[in-house]
This record gives sequence, C-alpha cells and structure tokens, in this order.
Amino acid sequence: MNQRLASATPPPDNASDAPSLGMLLTMVRSEIVRAIEAELATQQVDLSFTQFLILKKAHHLGAVSATELARAVELDGGAMTRQLDQLERKQLLRRTPHAQDRRALRIELTSDGEKVWREVASVCSQRVMNAAQRTMTPKEQSQLHDYLERVLSALRDKN
Repeated sequence: MNQRLASATPPPDNASDAPSLGMLLTMVRSEIVRAIEAELATQQVDLSFTQFLILKKAHHLGAVSATELARAVELDGGAMTRQLDQLERKQLLRRTPHAQDRRALRIELTSDGEKVWREVASVCSQRVMNAAQRTMTPKEQSQLHDYLERVLSALRDKN
C-alpha cells in the first residue's frame, strides 16, 4: 500500500520551490507600495502609500464619512483616524459637519489636497504600473487584469 502511494506521488520538481499564489501576490503588492513611495519621494511629496490611497479614494468618492473612506481603503477605524489626523495637519483634507446628521463628519480634500492629487496621481501610478508590466504585451496585460479580477471575484463570492 505504501509503495502504491509512493509511486502515485509525483517526484519533487522545481515548481514546488515557486512561491504560492498568496505569497506572490503579497510580494507584488509590497513592490508596488515600495515603488509608489519611491516615486512620491522623487517628486518630493511627503505621503505614505496609505495616505496616497486615502487621497485617491477621497478624490474619487468626494465628501464621505470616515467609515466609508476607511472601508474603501481597508483600514480599521483607529488607523484611519491617525491617517486622517496626519493628512489634516498637512492641510490636504478637512473634516466638515454632515448636512443632515450633526453627529457625523464628512471627509473631503482641500484645494491643496486636490492640487497634490492632480500632481502625483497619474504620474506616480502610471510610472509604477508601466514599469511593472513592461515585459508584457498589451494582450498579456489584459489577461493578467482579467485573471486578477476573477481571483478577486471568486474570493468575494460567499456562495
């Protein structure tokens, strides 16, 4: 019986040494974060990757609650409060009272925040993404995007 199991097991190969999908995705994300932060530093913009994401989402979503913004960038409430405090000190965003709920605040970019976003958004993201995909054909880039969308969809599908 043990001999049958041993013969049914394929011999080890170099593929088993390759990083798992999860590890590969983690490493790619880490490199993207590092590259975007390096681009920001090159442009002399004092933002972390997380702050860059917050500005991006605040720009795209408009005035939103801190909870909505935290959900959009996948931060817990405490981490979001710390980031918002820092961005407010840099005068890149502001908290304003909600029109209908006086207990709630809305988060929105200041004019300086909009200016910084316009200056860094396309250059920073585009340079990093172009560099990341420079060895791929347009068809391969499209396929990669499709594959990642499908992985994300499968993971989010609770059924």
